[in-house]
Amino acid sequence: MNYWLVKSEPDTYSWSQLLGDRRTAWTGVRNYAARNHLRAMKSGDPVFFYHSGDEKSVVGLARVAKESYTDPTADDGDWSAVDIAAEKPLVRQVTLAQIKADKTLKEMVLAKQSRLSVSPVSREQFERLLKLAETKA
Repeated sequence: MNYWLVKSEPDTYSWSQLLGDRRTAWTGVRNYAARNHLRAMKSGDPVFFYHSGDEKSVVGLARVAKESYTDPTADDGDWSAVDIAAEKPLVRQVTLAQIKADKTLKEMVLAKQSRLSVSPVSREQFERLLKLAETKA
């Protein structure tokens, strides 16, 4: 099993929207590294949902519901999408400041390449985020 983090501006697509929709296609990724991460996702993999912009915090836990397929929003190029399904909101949101200050989490891709919209999370980082969020998987 692999672990992931996806980012979205709350004004574009928020955690509360995913909760309401229950499932969504994660489309529109136009970065090669992020696209490759999408292609590596497997059904059932846990996915943290991160609000970028002013909020800058991990707010929810989702799962990969459908593995990589051709992004229907792409007019040209070789782009991919996955479907994610909401699992649960985190009991406590984990801020980017907390992540950068934590010895386990400060090495996360999120902390080092903050513009990447889809990134891997190690098992150790996944478990640490859950602990800080006071949430069970």
